[in-house]
Amino acid sequence: MATGYDDAGHRGLAGPGRSRLEIKKSQFLGWVEPVTTARAAAAVLAARRKAHYDARHHCAASILGPQGDQQRSNDDGEPAGSAGAPMLAALRQAQVSDVVAVVSRYFGGVKLGFGPLTRAYAQAVREALADAPQVVWRPVARLAARAPHATAGDFEHALRRWLAARGGHLDEVAHDAEAVALTMAVELDDAAAGADFLAGWAARGVSWTALGPARRARPAGP
Repeated sequence: MATGYDDAGHRGLAGPGRSRLEIKKSQFLGWVEPVTTARAAAAVLAARRKAHYDARHHCAASILGPQGDQQRSNDDGEPAGSAGAPMLAALRQAQVSDVVAVVSRYFGGVKLGFGPLTRAYAQAVREALADAPQVVWRPVARLAARAPHATAGDFEHALRRWLAARGGHLDEVAHDAEAVALTMAVELDDAAAGADFLAGWAARGVSWTALGPARRARPAGP
């Protein structure tokens, strides 16, 4: 289904965010947290239930996957469509994925009505998102190289310069008795150029292999 999420990168969270609203004596405690599986989302909901065991409702919504195609919500006893759906809509509007939102409601004794209730749950999620550090997940290609010790110093220096010029990253450098092993991540568009760069060192004993795709987080802009 069309979700509006882009394979080239999607927003996510680097950590949790929280909010607190009071509307006609009802307290709405919002919580958002990064997750990557439905099981992790369920664990967050269980933790919020435990932390606020005396709240009347614990409504939740989650969006998972790079394209945001796994979407769930529940009203937890609130009128159907008054809690989970507006919470999910708030996540969609923010274009975030791999995130779960939970809003715990302490009932204040005054019924709000359907419209105010939907707005309260959506606002609790929006304010929690505003409190959370956000990142953009970008797909990257991972490459691994091995360089003999006689070449490793020159190779690592050149590799770091090449990566820095293209926004790539050297993930790991490991030494063994025979060689130095280096793993790196580059933007998908630079994968072919990275292969060409590494192949250019073959005459000096450097070998390399592609490790496949991965994801890397970058701070989200305003």
